[in-house]
Amino acid sequence: MAGSGGLSETAAAAISYITIIPAIIFLVIAPYNRMPLVRFHSFQSIALAVAWFVVWIAITILHVVLHFIPLIGILFVLVDLVVSIGFFVAWLVAIIRASRGEWFKLPVIGDIAQRMARGQGI
Repeated sequence: MAGSGGLSETAAAAISYITIIPAIIFLVIAPYNRMPLVRFHSFQSIALAVAWFVVWIAITILHVVLHFIPLIGILFVLVDLVVSIGFFVAWLVAIIRASRGEWFKLPVIGDIAQRMARGQGI
């Protein structure tokens, strides 16, 4: 429901996935910070970005540690590709589902986002 020229709840929920910046803004600015769907998708967007960053750091550390093994670079190119495609698909599905007004929970981080949106903490 758009209020006086603002974004609809579903549009704000979908936009929260563009980067973490709109997600943070929607958690701070009224009336979006009072919309349960927007809060949930904003927290899930932030959790998805954090998960991607943590996985990327872990893969990078593992690559550095195992760099001495011959042809390991090829393996890590494939791992990077699979992980990147996986996160991209999760991100895209989340945007589409949010734009439809669905409470689509990604595995693991969806439960965390739901608790955060309800103000229950991690």
